[in-house]
Amino acid sequence: MNRSAQVDRKSKETEISASLNIDGTGQSKIKTQIGILDHMLELFAFHGFFDLAVQVQKADLNIDLHHTNEDIGIVLGKVFKKALGDDKAGIRRFGSGFAPMEAMLAQVVIDVSGRGYLHLDYEPAAKNS
Repeated sequence: MNRSAQVDRKSKETEISASLNIDGTGQSKIKTQIGILDHMLELFAFHGFFDLAVQVQKADLNIDLHHTNEDIGIVLGKVFKKALGDDKAGIRRFGSGFAPMEAMLAQVVIDVSGRGYLHLDYEPAAKNS
């Protein structure tokens, strides 16, 4: 079973390419032009044990990060959907997990039913004096 895919997206604001091998080893090559997002996607691939490449050739960063973040999310959803195929063989429909990372606790709940949704709560950690 080959669970890999490539997706390209061009919009008025962005141009993004992504490739994914679900059965990889956690390797990544991420260049989104958004430093913290690069770091988070690298950790996503590393801890998920899949190979992920994301390249943003054109970004709309002059106004804000919104379009670039949104379009990366769309591309990631499409590349996972394509790699999993219609039958989504080898996975369950949903799962959840926690990961303590430095001063943070990440909680992830995923549902691959095909209904898109994202909820993100983020509060910067207090700086130690």
